[in-house]
Amino acid sequence: MLSIDASHRKWLWGSVAALGVLAAAVAAVWQSPSSTALAEPIVVIGDGVSTPADMAWVPSGSFQMGSDSKLAQANERPAHAVRVGGFWIDIAHVTNDQFAEFVRQASYVTTAERKPDWETIRVQLPPGIPAPPDEVLVPGAMVFVGTDRQVDLSDYSQWWRYVPGANWRHPQGPGSSIEGRGDHPVVQVSYEDVLAYAKWVGKRLPTEAEWEYAARGGLEQATYVWGDELMPDGKPMANYWDSKLGTFPVVSPKAGGAEGTLPARTFPPNGYGLYDMTGNAWQWVADWYGADYFSKQAGAKGPVADPRGPEKAFDPSDPGVPANAPKRVIRGGSFLCNESYCLSYRPSARRGSDPYSPMSHVGFRLVKDAPAPAAQAAS
Repeated sequence: MLSIDASHRKWLWGSVAALGVLAAAVAAVWQSPSSTALAEPIVVIGDGVSTPADMAWVPSGSFQMGSDSKLAQANERPAHAVRVGGFWIDIAHVTNDQFAEFVRQASYVTTAERKPDWETIRVQLPPGIPAPPDEVLVPGAMVFVGTDRQVDLSDYSQWWRYVPGANWRHPQGPGSSIEGRGDHPVVQVSYEDVLAYAKWVGKRLPTEAEWEYAARGGLEQATYVWGDELMPDGKPMANYWDSKLGTFPVVSPKAGGAEGTLPARTFPPNGYGLYDMTGNAWQWVADWYGADYFSKQAGAKGPVADPRGPEKAFDPSDPGVPANAPKRVIRGGSFLCNESYCLSYRPSARRGSDPYSPMSHVGFRLVKDAPAPAAQAAS
C-alpha cells in the first residue's frame, strides 16, 4: 500500500518544480469467542500520588507481535515472539488542552509553525532536486481535503494537500480551530514536537513493541483491540471511516469519520484500560520504520526481548522517496482508515512517516518508566 508520506513527497516535488506554495509532503476485555486471552488483565490506573496520574500499568510479558492474518500487510508479517518489561502508558491520546499547556509554559513553537528547513525536506526527495526560492518555504502542514467524487485510489495526492497556516491550533488550515475541542487528540504534531513535549512532561514515546503489546490489552492475535468482531452487538468500537456511509475519500455529510477526531475516551477501553489505541488518530512511536523489520525479527530464537527497532529507516515501497529516507513508525490508524483503502485500525498495522511532517490525522501518547504498582511489585 502506498503511504500517505508519499503523497506529501509527490506534492512537494511538483510544487518545487512549479515554484508553488511550500514543498513538503477497562474494565472489560472486549473480545469475541474466537479471541484468545494471554492472561486475565488487571486494570490499574495511576492515582497521581504514588503512581502516575491518568496512566495505566502494563505488566511485563510475552506476546505474538505482528500478524499472519489475511488482513495483514507484508510489513506486519510474520507474527513473532516478543517480550517486554512492564511500563506505564497514557490511558488516552495527549489532548489539545494538554498540549496547549505545554506550549504556554515552554513557549514552544511547533514544526508546522516554523519556516521549513530545506535540508529536512531534501532527504525525502530524489537526488538532484533543486531548492525552491526562499519565499516558497512557508509554515504549514499536510491536511486531508478529500474529493467531491469517487477517484482512483492509487493517486493519493488527490485527497491530501499542503496547507499554509495549518498547525495544531488550526488542524485543517487557517479557517479551522480547536475551540471546543480541548478533549480531542492533538494532531499536526511532528515527531520532533512529540519529543519536546515528552521531555517537558517527564515521559517518553513507547517502543513499537510496547505500543502493540499495550494495544492488544491481553488478547493474543485478535483482529482488533477489542476482539475479532468489528462491531460486537452492532456497536462501533473506534473512530474510523465507515465505508457503508460513504465512499473514501469522498467528503459528504455521510462520509463516515471524515469530519475528523472525536473526544478521547469516546469508546470503551481495552483490557488494560486504554482508550483509542486504534482509530481516531495515528500515534507516533519511538522506532525507526523498517518495512522488513518483522521478517528479520522472526529469525531470532525465542522471544525477542524489548526490541527497539532497526538502526535506520528502510522503506522501498514509497515512490519518489529514497528507500533510506528518515521515517519513524506510526501506529493505530485514524478516522480516515477504511475497508477500501486502509485497514489500519488493527493492533498489528504499521507504517512509516517523515518525522518532520505533521499531518491532520497523527497524534501521540506517552509512556513512563516508574515503579510497578505495589500489589504487582510484591507479586
